[in-house]
Amino acid sequence: QVQLVESGGGLVQAGGSLRLSCAASGRIFPNYAMGWFRQAPGQERELVCDISWGAGTTYYADSVKGRFAISKDNAKNTVYLQMNSLKPEDTAQYYCAAGYGTPPTVGYRYWGQGTQVTVSS
Repeated sequence: QVQLVESGGGLVQAGGSLRLSCAASGRIFPNYAMGWFRQAPGQERELVCDISWGAGTTYYADSVKGRFAISKDNAKNTVYLQMNSLKPEDTAQYYCAAGYGTPPTVGYRYWGQGTQVTVSS
């Protein structure tokens, strides 16, 4: 069993930056991946980016390439999402997830409660 707790969301102006953290409790195996999803009101949840826990293979959605960066600290069982050049359309509830597989084809089975990111224009 894996529990995930996100932190770091908030309100930021367009062009600003935020860093989200996701702390995992429980065993994270090398063949796991961890990812960040987001869901805006009235829209489906979408994969933002993910990273394999062993090799560090990453995947980014086109909408965030060059602006967002995912990283991990295996010793702390934590994954981070550095978000730069934020746009109002990045406003959403952001969720951390974990599961087996290699980005971007991961079977996510564990989810955090989410953290809100709001970007004002």
